Amino acid sequence: MIRYFQKKKARPKKIGLALGSGSSRGWAHIGVIKALTEAGIRIDYVAGTSIGAVVGAVYASGRITTLEDVALRLDWKKVVNLLDIVFPKSGIIDGNKITEFIREQVKAKIIEELPLPFAAVSTDLATGREVIIREGDIIEAIRASVSVPGVFTPIRRAGMFLLDGALVNPVPVSVVREMGADFVIAVDLNHDIISKKGDDRSLSPEPVPHILKKDDGRFSMKENRIMSAFNAKFKSIDFSFFPNITQRTPRNSMPNIFEVLLASINIMETQITVARLKTDPPDILIQPALGHIKFLEFNRAEEVIAEGYREAKSHINLLTEEGQVHVYP
Repeated sequence: MIRYFQKKKARPKKIGLALGSGSSRGWAHIGVIKALTEAGIRIDYVAGTSIGAVVGAVYASGRITTLEDVALRLDWKKVVNLLDIVFPKSGIIDGNKITEFIREQVKAKIIEELPLPFAAVSTDLATGREVIIREGDIIEAIRASVSVPGVFTPIRRAGMFLLDGALVNPVPVSVVREMGADFVIAVDLNHDIISKKGDDRSLSPEPVPHILKKDDGRFSMKENRIMSAFNAKFKSIDFSFFPNITQRTPRNSMPNIFEVLLASINIMETQITVARLKTDPPDILIQPALGHIKFLEFNRAEEVIAEGYREAKSHINLLTEEGQVHVYP
């Protein structure tokens, strides 16, 4: 008897998407996801750090187009309104307004309800240990992941005070591999933030060197209005009972604490990102050119999303041509 054996088709690779930290540059994740979706590349797992956790959770909930619409409508005034400044204790920004903003976008209450497996990366303040949150309150998980040290107040969860996951894993490649991904697509938003700003001796609001559409309220060519408004709010805090702070430093001669924190975080995230990507290299690394976008410029969503889309498309074309991933119609 002659038997014929049919060759088994190779199982499609399980694809993980690792969305990195990067504050306002994080809108680029929306563009990357749009390009992947258009190409028919189906994501099986998603993990995010900081702003990557925000976009990742919204994507996992099936509401990424809604988030894009919201982001495109943000102007500088709306961004400033989200910054609920408090007297500096464990953070300058309390984060309650941002929490409500995230809640409106995600809708789901717990991570287990999401249609797509999701993880948020944060850091234990006491031990410095990476904390991967894959279950429980989704808003709490995201809020912990975005808690930039010194800027946002930390979140208390399971007896820990949790901070920004970018302190330990800015681009969570290792996390999606642990979730079960065979093939990892990672988005790094920090690769050029130092080189683009290295010659800038001033941290004050400044003209932006490239030309966009005329000012429609979302972006000002004259100055960074968000930082100007934030600094005005920050200066309104009563520090009168700290005479050493208010008297020893000549006015306007030094950057304020917020500006120092942002510059320090940029340096930290760049160095950690480089080290982690060497240790945990992804299969595809997407690096949008966004070093000129500042920390709070969430009102520049159109430009940032377009850059994420453009950069992702160049990688996707190579992926599909070489047949590295399965493409769904």
